[in-house]
Amino acid sequence: MKKRLTAILLSSSLALALAGCGPSDEASSDTSSKKNNNGYDLLVWEDQSKSEGIADAIKKFEEENNVKIKVEEKAYADQLEDLRLDGPAGTGADVITIPADQIGTAVTEGILKEITVNDTQKAMYTEAAMESQMVDGKVYGLPKAVETTILYYNKDLVSEDQLPKTTEEWYEFSKGVTKDGNYGLLALWDQIYYANGVLSGYGGYVFGQDSSGAYNPEDIGLANEGAIEGAEYISKFYKDGLFPSGIIGEQGINVLDSLFTEGKAAAVISGPWNLEPYAKAGVNYGVAELPMLANGEHMGSFIGVKSYNVSTYSKNAELAEKLVGFLANEENSKTRYEITKEVPAVKALAEDPAVTESENAKAVANQSQYSQLTPGITAMDAVWQPIDSALQTIATGKAKPKEVLSTAVETIKGSIAANSGN
Repeated sequence: MKKRLTAILLSSSLALALAGCGPSDEASSDTSSKKNNNGYDLLVWEDQSKSEGIADAIKKFEEENNVKIKVEEKAYADQLEDLRLDGPAGTGADVITIPADQIGTAVTEGILKEITVNDTQKAMYTEAAMESQMVDGKVYGLPKAVETTILYYNKDLVSEDQLPKTTEEWYEFSKGVTKDGNYGLLALWDQIYYANGVLSGYGGYVFGQDSSGAYNPEDIGLANEGAIEGAEYISKFYKDGLFPSGIIGEQGINVLDSLFTEGKAAAVISGPWNLEPYAKAGVNYGVAELPMLANGEHMGSFIGVKSYNVSTYSKNAELAEKLVGFLANEENSKTRYEITKEVPAVKALAEDPAVTESENAKAVANQSQYSQLTPGITAMDAVWQPIDSALQTIATGKAKPKEVLSTAVETIKGSIAANSGN
């Protein structure tokens, strides 16, 4: 079964984890630098709509080190793929920000540079956040933010005291309001990232783990009895018309966001990345942990750690590592949180009122008690597409869960075996 994580956000009731002082903070200010053909010393790829959160830090680093830094925004989930192409061509970023579950693959491919972090520095981070940056005992990045899915609800459509607490209550609520293009609760349960919260509550799991927490890629629990039961439960929301067909597939996330921001959905399951966009859209929303499932178990979720990492293609790797440490230090992490609302994640800030009194941070912290780290092993790459395809087939009612999940797991096993040379 999957390992529950409560330590990743706040050390007590609120286990948050912003990056603390990084390994390069102690580096000398005379770090050598080689400007590229475009006249800047470092290229940074920051997440979309998040560069404002590091603007002051970048400016200060430039002044203190007499260097020039260019920041470009790219979807953080796609940056690794872009680096595969742009890195060898010499046009890739020196510093990137990626999901921690991509680190294992990136290290295997030789794309990320190992960085130096001593034991004292490691201790500044929560154990799970720091572990997410490590492969075979070596560190390849610093955590910048933590995220897990939560419930957003429109206070103009459902008040806090009337908020359903279970998926069954949401099912009944949705039946009463689903008409004329309006909906109750919406979720992207045709994707394993979101659906795993239901599947795991019924006993499904991605990879089994041993007593040390290590994943076993040969033990896949996405077609066991619990996963099948969870998928059958998910299917009734689609079958009964409570989820529109438009939220199935690649464009589903855009449709879900639009329905919520237009006031046509009472609630959605999404992540902290939508805190600012929903607010800017003028939605009078509240946030809460995910609801209880019909079987009495709490809905789970994946915890993701976003990190800053250094490319092995960087011509100024030492300077890039120093910048990572600077961006991830306590002061700049707090500033980034205040601007972007990305949930912070560092021990030193665990008791900071600016963080602990935030409704948003509390929702993520409460949900983290029922969450698990997204598996960061290379074998995870083989999971996403086959399972998403199976879940979409289930959502459209074209096949029964047992059949398509079993087929998907066999496909995953085949891919893992082929990639391992077996």
